[in-house]
Amino acid sequence: MTATAPIIRVMTPATSANLGSGFDSLGMALSLYNVFTVTELLPKGEFRSDVIGEGARELTSADSNLVVQSYIDACRMWNVEGQGFGIVSHNVIPLCRGLGSSAGAVVAGVLIADSLCRVGASETDLLRMMTRIEGHPDNVAPCYLGGMTVSAWDGQDLRYVRFPSLPGDMHVVVAVPDVRVRTKDAREALPNKVEFGDAVFNLGRAALLTAAWAAGRWDLLSWGMDDRLHQQYRARLFPGGDVIMDRVRGIPGCLGVAISGSGPSVIALVKGKPRLVAEAMCATFSEYGVDSLFFVLEGNADGARIETRIDARA
Repeated sequence: MTATAPIIRVMTPATSANLGSGFDSLGMALSLYNVFTVTELLPKGEFRSDVIGEGARELTSADSNLVVQSYIDACRMWNVEGQGFGIVSHNVIPLCRGLGSSAGAVVAGVLIADSLCRVGASETDLLRMMTRIEGHPDNVAPCYLGGMTVSAWDGQDLRYVRFPSLPGDMHVVVAVPDVRVRTKDAREALPNKVEFGDAVFNLGRAALLTAAWAAGRWDLLSWGMDDRLHQQYRARLFPGGDVIMDRVRGIPGCLGVAISGSGPSVIALVKGKPRLVAEAMCATFSEYGVDSLFFVLEGNADGARIETRIDARA
């Protein structure tokens, strides 16, 4: 007599939230992927976790694996019985660098729960669950859907729109310094109140950014990505943060630049050859005594992908 057990593989992209003016509402997927593979099914409550790459020394147990914890949370909130499993995480997205590594783990955990427990949740229900676990949608929405997304969350319900991808001659350059900024610290760096004029400024810039993206007016990205709500405070949390964006903004071909998520990575949208922008970013971090690396990525990244196969087991 044989039994069948599903083996699941989930790929989730890196993401860059905010894009400057769109605090907690805008985000885009980047062509850098983590891969999570469920390798075996185990009794309820039993999990095994192996991590290869980023976090291999830190995420040493299932208790510290956010995919597993998100799976458990989703099963509890869906009120379904979820069995245990063994999982191997192949992580290439840098941790605590503002590139959505935690959002990718949340998305993977929810998708695994939906598949293993046969919930059959709709796209909206999946995104709502991901947002409940993550706390805000700016990373999980583009991670799941791909492309650039605009989303609004009121604590219970979610509305979102996926925008067209960037054209093929545009690149996304991401500079990643060898410094970590915890999301908690980045949130605590923000003021409790903002000036009315700054709120009006950001409202106009975020509206311009989304309108320009929808219309393909890439020449307006620099204005649209400008911000007065959060970047001036978060730039102080990492060396070179207060100068790097001003330096990069003026380089030919750079259409817009922003702190990626809560930082410290910096993202630039570049038309044409990205080399000058990447070199300027890394040179600035080096000037402030910080090692860094850069990625040149596509601006039309796919969202999360899940594969399920049924294996016969004795």
